[in-house]
Amino acid sequence: MTRIIAGTHGGRQIRTPKGETTRPTSDRVREALFSSLESVLGGFTGVRVLDLFAGSGALGLESLSRGAESAVFVDSDARAVAAVKANVRDLGLTHAQVVRGTARSYVEHAPVGAFDLVFIDPPYAVPTEQVRDLVEALTESVTVDALFVVERSSRDRFDWPPTVEGLRERRYGETTLWLGRPLVESPT
Repeated sequence: MTRIIAGTHGGRQIRTPKGETTRPTSDRVREALFSSLESVLGGFTGVRVLDLFAGSGALGLESLSRGAESAVFVDSDARAVAAVKANVRDLGLTHAQVVRGTARSYVEHAPVGAFDLVFIDPPYAVPTEQVRDLVEALTESVTVDALFVVERSSRDRFDWPPTVEGLRERRYGETTLWLGRPLVESPT
């Protein structure tokens, strides 16, 4: 059972896609992550979220429950997209967009400066280099003080591209979370 932890929809259960293509972030890891995000962001009011490899949409839904302004959910799996759409509908969220497509195709056409918080939680089988490339490609689509959150297996090493400064790395058993922020080029 996956549930929203806090906010206006705290305690509500959400649907997860059937099958083994989705690995929902555990409640314990999400609780720790959102505690860190609250600390770094100072709250979610006005935050625009991108949830890549959305799965059930738990990360974006948690953000919306805590006051985020909007969220875009992207997943290529039809079952995941159906689950996110059902969760958005069941929770009565009107400021959410669900997109069926690959993370790469979405990122290639993402609007400039559109997001303040980006979750990248791909299946563990996705190579780390592809994840790093996605982060690199997204640096134009985020605000200067945006946060990136990457979730990977603790067995995988993740290094940020040169355009992103790593802020925190936390291990939770088999899962490790990396938080980073785009580097702002100093004027010359």
